[in-house]
Amino acid sequence: MPFRRRSAKVSPGAAAYPGQPLLPGGPFSGMRRFIVRHRHLLAALACCAAAGSAVEALVPAAAERTVIVRAARDLPAGTVLDSGKLETVRLPAEAVPPGAHEQPDALVGRRLATPLLRGSPVTDISLAGAGLLAGAPPGSVAVPLRPADPSVLDLLGPGQLVNVVAGAEAAWVGAESGPYAGDGSSAVVLASSVPVLWVSGGEPAGGGWPGNGGGDGLVVVAADRENAARLTAASGNEGIYLVLTDG
Repeated sequence: MPFRRRSAKVSPGAAAYPGQPLLPGGPFSGMRRFIVRHRHLLAALACCAAAGSAVEALVPAAAERTVIVRAARDLPAGTVLDSGKLETVRLPAEAVPPGAHEQPDALVGRRLATPLLRGSPVTDISLAGAGLLAGAPPGSVAVPLRPADPSVLDLLGPGQLVNVVAGAEAAWVGAESGPYAGDGSSAVVLASSVPVLWVSGGEPAGGGWPGNGGGDGLVVVAADRENAARLTAASGNEGIYLVLTDG
């Protein structure tokens, strides 16, 4: 009887003997071939995923946003606000200016003390009334004056310091050490270096120089109570002059 050699059964994918390459057909052979074939692509995808995770970790969470009221169009000083002149916008909390308002309805009927360009937020210092004195020393009051020379209105603006002088002969006189101008005239310095809060009624001239007169405009200045009493008593006279000063 001829002798037949029977070969040992080898499970699919297993090596016939140590060191022999794995045979095809194993449960993971297809996956191994895919990984080897596309190893560069898979490595690139892994790098992209790692980079995306790093970026996501570094990007801060969405900033909190706050609704504020701003001007819907250019608004001159003295404008009475209504809903058609206002709009709302959402800003990051850190970008909201001090004194900003959140509700347009609360501003309807208020008058602007300063001009606002389109998109500018409406704040307390933009409004006539108590807002004019925001940041002023305690006890300050707003005093309206009608200057004898209306052309000075073209030179004035909020923040400008002025000396308030009573007397027709003192239009050019600055404040001296005493209550009088010190040049022999009857001019009296009522208040020195008071800031202008609001100017109304002037006709702007080109280049900031006086024009042909600004009409019967008012100038509102901030003063302490002592100066306010003198300014108020003299405000009905026609000889009130405002002299610009730098402090």
